[in-house]
Amino acid sequence: MTSVQPPLKTTRLADPVHSIRIMTANVHKGFAFFNRRFILPELRDAVNTLSADIVFMQEVIGAHLTHAKRYHNWPDTPQYEYLADTMWPDFAYGRNAVYPDGDHGNALLSKFPILRYDNRDVTISGTEERGMLHSVLDVPGQPDVHAVCVHLGLREEHRRQQLELLCELLDSLPADEPVIVAGDFNDWRLRADAILAECGMHEAFVHANGSPAKSFPARWPLLCLDRIYVRNATTHGPEVLSRRPWSHLSDHAPLVVEVRL
Repeated sequence: MTSVQPPLKTTRLADPVHSIRIMTANVHKGFAFFNRRFILPELRDAVNTLSADIVFMQEVIGAHLTHAKRYHNWPDTPQYEYLADTMWPDFAYGRNAVYPDGDHGNALLSKFPILRYDNRDVTISGTEERGMLHSVLDVPGQPDVHAVCVHLGLREEHRRQQLELLCELLDSLPADEPVIVAGDFNDWRLRADAILAECGMHEAFVHANGSPAKSFPARWPLLCLDRIYVRNATTHGPEVLSRRPWSHLSDHAPLVVEVRL
């Protein structure tokens, strides 16, 4: 587990914030469906139009030596920093997979200061590296706000164990502080809700529509893989971004929702 602890709170005198807009997206390492095209610049333009306060991202590349040589528009900075641009002054990155050419993992982009963050390795076995990136945010007028970006495994047994590790993390947090958990759960068998309900979490789309959002594959969403859960907060107006340009910018359709604190 890696941990970074930036300075203490700096927003005590700012006007209180009671509503934040969040987005979660598996960015597929900056490539379109089937890896046919490198579209990270288009993805950045699209994300910037949403005016989200916090963006949870999975499959974000920190570095890749071969791609940097192959694609003329490959950014000089890590993908999470490139995507943050001038919109999100704070960002956190949790490296999950490391290979000869580079690495990728989860990232959080935030308009609010990130007080500290740590990346928890939840790899169960084998080479399917997975992690949970836990960030603590300084939102004006609020206690610490916890944001957990997750990308769970493809095997059901691995996901079950990873959800148990997520519950251990959630149980360790102060009971009265707001918590947002979002990301790619790979939970096509719909097991996560019951497990996370025991930790006091509720899912935005289940709360609004009675079922999770269909988010995969992006062009013809059939499976409910991506989720947004909250505790000590409420969710309003959840949306699946499944039309153009989003349907052509990744293999997952992003999710957005308003969270009221």
